Amino acid sequence: MEKVYTNLSSNRELKIHLREIQKAQLNLKGISKKTALIYSDVFSSECGNEVYIKPENLQITGAFKIRGAYNKLCTLTPSERDRGVIASSAGNHAQGVAYSAQKLGIAATIVMPKTTPLIKVEATKSYGATVILIGDCYDEAYAEAKKLEKEHNYVFVHPFDDLDVMYGQGTIASEILEEIDDIDCILVPVGGGGLIAGIALAAKALNHNIKIIGVEPEGAKAMKESLDNNGIVNLKTVRTIADGVAVKKPGDLTFEIIRNYVDEIVTVSDFDIMESFLLLLEKHKLIAEASGALSFAGLKKIKEKGKKVACILSGGNIDVVTISSMINRGLVSRGRLFCFSIELSDKPGELVKVSTILSNANANVIKLDHNQFKTSDRFMQVQLEITVETNGHDHVNGIITALNNEGYKVNKIY
Repeated sequence: MEKVYTNLSSNRELKIHLREIQKAQLNLKGISKKTALIYSDVFSSECGNEVYIKPENLQITGAFKIRGAYNKLCTLTPSERDRGVIASSAGNHAQGVAYSAQKLGIAATIVMPKTTPLIKVEATKSYGATVILIGDCYDEAYAEAKKLEKEHNYVFVHPFDDLDVMYGQGTIASEILEEIDDIDCILVPVGGGGLIAGIALAAKALNHNIKIIGVEPEGAKAMKESLDNNGIVNLKTVRTIADGVAVKKPGDLTFEIIRNYVDEIVTVSDFDIMESFLLLLEKHKLIAEASGALSFAGLKKIKEKGKKVACILSGGNIDVVTISSMINRGLVSRGRLFCFSIELSDKPGELVKVSTILSNANANVIKLDHNQFKTSDRFMQVQLEITVETNGHDHVNGIITALNNEGYKVNKIY
């Protein structure tokens, strides 16, 4: 598909957008952090490119959303500020609006889905906003916020479908290019599309040749479905661990910008996301929420090799319980944990035999359940369920082979 940005009229349009993004940079001075790029040897090695992390999880509110929210509130007239603002959000936009409103002395009401992680709800309240919890996803919270906007004459601050919000998010691309002016590609998480739209406008205005790739979860690919159908699609359901991008319907403005200026949208599984989360934590000591790790999961899907690639780590607002779950799932996904069961004859020495096999295979046992009640013949057979620490999928396959060679049938649990 030919991109509109190759046309002269679009070039003029991009220059207008760039001027607005530059104004946003001035508005954000002293508010948002210039998050310095971090070179990643591990992600570079895994995908065959030169990968840099843009750590927006280090912003004061823990996510990039502060950029768009603050820039939007800066554009309000005195009478609009007096009316107060309202926003709907799965968490990060909520904190961005609440923090910005507090800084600018504006009353804020935030409508959030009931499923929003508690850490995001409490953080939003801590910035002085009134929080209302309703619905199971962003779209239901959005409908309630729009209703309250009419009832109370609030100013609605859209999380993505607003040019001033997009201009704030576009400052991320400007910062990337200030550090590496010959960047080849930028990978961006996609929910409603505000982040990637802003980044695309800035990047394409500064260098048409930069490739912009969006990354969506397979269970919430509203933007990809919309692009494939050449019109906005409203998904019936969304199902993904990446709650920050669990959007059923993309924005009207963002859709048009993305259709014209974004080169590609790829989708990733929840397991891909969990693997990326684990690598960010283990190798870079960076905490990412699931949606924040999306662009790193997308690295496996791009065809380019030997390119300079910037990945946006969009946010790190995640609770400790979820971190624990994500670590365990990530370990399983990368073949670092292996749980299986086998049946043994109920006689002395069998457990020692299995232990020896595992020891010789360098598998570290971390959990074991010896249960004679799980077999069809509990007087002759015993089911042994074992969880071992492993070094990857090849190691797991080697353990299975070693057990098979000794006559054990392995039932892989995870």
